Amino acid sequence: QVQLVESGGGLVQPGGSLRLSCTASGFDLHSYRIGWFRQAPGKEREGVSCISSSDGSTYYVDSVKGRFTVSRDNARNTVYLQMNSLKPEDTAVYYCAAVRFVGLGCSLFADGMDYWGKGTLVTVSL
Repeated sequence: QVQLVESGGGLVQPGGSLRLSCTASGFDLHSYRIGWFRQAPGKEREGVSCISSSDGSTYYVDSVKGRFTVSRDNARNTVYLQMNSLKPEDTAVYYCAAVRFVGLGCSLFADGMDYWGKGTLVTVSL
């Protein structure tokens, strides 16, 4: 069965850290670009970060630059999103998504993704 599963969400105080994981089963992630998206209550889904399949290039939306780091471990078929200095406005359901693309760069074009996880909730609050 082909699926992506996110984990690592939870409740954290402002200024804290969490590491999200996105693990693939049923397919090999190494040929896929991976994107992280989030959707806060009452808001539209937004792209947060992505990582390429080949050259390790990454992209971050301005609101998370310098605080979030995306990485991948192809041996574990897993992509991570390290989130530091969390703010209440980071509260959202976080999703990972994958699109098969062997090449440079990455993309946060949601409609172009092949697979989506079901999400993990991150709550930043006192």
